[in-house]
Amino acid sequence: MKILVLNSGSSSIKYKVFDYNSLSELLSGEEENISEHLQAVKKLVDRLFQSGVISDISEIKAVGHRVVHGGDYFKKPALINKEVIKKIETLSFLAPLHNPANLAGIKAVQKHLPNTPQIAVFDTSFHADMPNYAKIYPLPFEYYEKLQIKRYGFHGISHKYLAHKAAEILGKKIEELNLITLHLGGGCSVCAIKEGKSIETSMGFTPLEGLMMGTRCGDIDSSIIFYLKKELKLSDEEIETVLNKKSGFKGICNTSNAKEIEQNYLQNEPRAKLAIDMFLHRIYKYIGSYLMLLEKVDAVIISGGIGENSQLIKERIEEKIKNFSLKLLQIKTNEELQIAKEIKALL
Repeated sequence: MKILVLNSGSSSIKYKVFDYNSLSELLSGEEENISEHLQAVKKLVDRLFQSGVISDISEIKAVGHRVVHGGDYFKKPALINKEVIKKIETLSFLAPLHNPANLAGIKAVQKHLPNTPQIAVFDTSFHADMPNYAKIYPLPFEYYEKLQIKRYGFHGISHKYLAHKAAEILGKKIEELNLITLHLGGGCSVCAIKEGKSIETSMGFTPLEGLMMGTRCGDIDSSIIFYLKKELKLSDEEIETVLNKKSGFKGICNTSNAKEIEQNYLQNEPRAKLAIDMFLHRIYKYIGSYLMLLEKVDAVIISGGIGENSQLIKERIEEKIKNFSLKLLQIKTNEELQIAKEIKALL
């Protein structure tokens, strides 16, 4: 039996297939530049047959999906049904770049594998039990009570995987470890993990808060929004586009390509140098504040496309944290494997 795991984006679907018993990876790939998810999932299923991973569709015991925002509804993985789909849809306004694409993948699988159970694993779930003092914003309290405005946190699947992998590397039980994990990719977030549980994370109500990212601004003074409306006569939608798609590395360097920016940095290009210094400055701020929260930290972990591949970022972080006698681990994240583990546990 096999577990198929999908990470559906707006223009691509990443997938991995795992053996149900051993959870060993049998196949991985990506359908890129897709125009619609229905056709992409059909091609994906055809590839499973062509590769010999399956000879009958019934060999797929379950399909797992990464879903970015679970809101207050989902603190654990959920078997997908009409009610679950409806709840994911209602949360799309909180993660407009992600939840609609995640849903498109779910509905495409329903069409092509109608009898196969589907399970949603949520990026917000790992952070669901953060203490109230960490997740409630200092806004009128009824906004939290009536509108569920709070810090949800994201990249939880990755942060959880990294924590358990670090425990394996360090030869300790997860319950014995305090960690600071950094998922540094197109989207970036930091998580303070105490005895295996998330107690604080940098992303908030949406994935916009926190670190500087590829195209997202991260933390800014919220009054800037009103200033932009007044001075540039920007609409709400235009401002949302600026904050989510035209800021971060792209805003400073006119590109979000991390490899290109790093090459320009090494050639002393001023904007690239500024952007990387800004990026690292925020990382240092978060590590420092989380060190205060955790008091004792067994390791700092970097991962994601930048964290796994940028020697420059790794060396700069390593140099900074050695002053505090902190150990740095560079770990390749595997969200799909973490999803497969959670599916097997649920089944």
